[in-house]
Amino acid sequence: MVEQQGVNINVIDGDAFFANEVSVNFTPAQVALDFKCVTPRIDPRGKGRPTFLMRHNVVMLEPWHAKNFLEVLQDMIKKYEQEYGKIKKPEALEKAEKKQKGAKKSELKEDTPNYLG
Repeated sequence: MVEQQGVNINVIDGDAFFANEVSVNFTPAQVALDFKCVTPRIDPRGKGRPTFLMRHNVVMLEPWHAKNFLEVLQDMIKKYEQEYGKIKKPEALEKAEKKQKGAKKSELKEDTPNYLG
């Protein structure tokens, strides 16, 4: 009779998630990456006010792992740019930022949030 050795692993896949914003915070023991996806919504219950949906996923790493992650990310971006060319800010985003900077404070509505990263 042959005795089998090993380990069973059950994997729970997470949902696919597009992040258009990220914030980073740290404590002495961890680095927290808070990936956010902010999207406008039409909500009839909103009584005419702007409505946004914000989803977020937090990834917490030990500082050593965060530093290692940075090195891996830098390497991947270098490889990406070698294959596809330099990564540039989208023209539409640059145009929106110029428009926003040029707008007078009185032209901006106080209740209009800014999510231009």
